[in-house]
Amino acid sequence: MKEYVIQVLEKEIWKGTAIPFSYTSSFYYDTAVQKTGKGFEISIRKERFETPFTHRPDENQDRLYQDWWEKARAFGIIEDGKLLAVIEVCPEEWSNRLMVTELFVDLRLRRQGYGKKLIDLAKELTVRNRYRALILETQSSNVNAVDFYLHQGFTLIGFDSCCYSNRDLERGEVRLNMGWFPEVQLEQSGEKQDNMERENTP
Repeated sequence: MKEYVIQVLEKEIWKGTAIPFSYTSSFYYDTAVQKTGKGFEISIRKERFETPFTHRPDENQDRLYQDWWEKARAFGIIEDGKLLAVIEVCPEEWSNRLMVTELFVDLRLRRQGYGKKLIDLAKELTVRNRYRALILETQSSNVNAVDFYLHQGFTLIGFDSCCYSNRDLERGEVRLNMGWFPEVQLEQSGEKQDNMERENTP
């Protein structure tokens, strides 16, 4: 199996490159908000679509180095001039967080660890630059992506029930905000180390 190398994608060359992001899902994370006498009750649980949900690229598809991501940096895998995988990150300076603005892996490279490698690169930048969190946006309809991020140590930090339309809740395509926190990983690593030391103590 060919081993691909992740490289820096220079802004001067790759700005405006379309991301052919698409997916089909039979499941979604059903998001419900219920007002109560004491506030709100929110539930987010995995359910099955009556018919599979498909998201396809359109004329408004995402592109690299959009003007509003002024300090973005992109890294990816290129073969014969074609973009096979990419992650773009941009600092949200006022909150000291690093945001993943784009993540894409072509079908032919999926389930080979390249998504994890790209996320690991973003985590490394987060730690190296002392950002307090790595954040990103995904959709409740994109169950594979949500489950991937959960497996990579992200957690739900919020949602927007009318980001894409005024019927997002009904359609099952709700914006989910997820975050990864370096100090949590350090604490967990410390706990694992402590446990290993205790197990190895005579």
